[in-house]
Amino acid sequence: MRSFEGKVALITGGSKGIGYGVAEALLNLDMRVAITSRTEDSAVKAAKQLTQLGRGKVLGLVADVRNYESQKEAVNVILEKWGQLDILVANAGIGHFGSIEDLSIEHWQETIDTNLSGVFYSIKAALPALRKTQGYVITISSLAGTNFFEGGAAYNASKFGVTGMTQAIMLDVRNHGVKVSTIMPGSVATHFNDHEPSDKDSWKIQKEDIGDLVVNLIKMNPRTLPSKIEVRPSQPPQK
Repeated sequence: MRSFEGKVALITGGSKGIGYGVAEALLNLDMRVAITSRTEDSAVKAAKQLTQLGRGKVLGLVADVRNYESQKEAVNVILEKWGQLDILVANAGIGHFGSIEDLSIEHWQETIDTNLSGVFYSIKAALPALRKTQGYVITISSLAGTNFFEGGAAYNASKFGVTGMTQAIMLDVRNHGVKVSTIMPGSVATHFNDHEPSDKDSWKIQKEDIGDLVVNLIKMNPRTLPSKIEVRPSQPPQK
């Protein structure tokens, strides 16, 4: 993808955190960007803030990645408005943590439905449009998708799944001209899991760093595909 002006991106969970940082980066390339959120207030507020950048065009949509029909509707709205889809960033995710003895069935199901099935639904819904443009799928996994930890049964399962699923989909569609990559961040300064970012998070990866990484991916020569990228803070606090 060598020219970006007028290209169209869909970012799930784009109203804050990593998704918002990616939206900023793509808008700075004069792209047209649709962001989704589960709530209308969040989608509208974020779209308004992003519009103030004065670059590209922004569309805020209400969509729930846990529902395949909801994802198809979001794609259809984008196609009706802008006529194409070039990039999908499957970013929406949640985190529920705790010992298997304490982890509720509801929290297990919500984590898998959002983090794993939600990525599958997003890609499945977007793929026909992306095949037409020979576009790009980028999933946001985690270092927790290769490194397990105590209390991470649900989150690890979902992110291990995203990592493996993305790599398999990459093999499924690369001969159709669709590129697929997964980004696996370590600690990121976002509102994830009800965290409130502060100066204490300055050592962490920042949301704009992931935005820069997405831009670097889509700017690469089309013959080259970094299919799995691990990214971590360069200087975490010493224990």
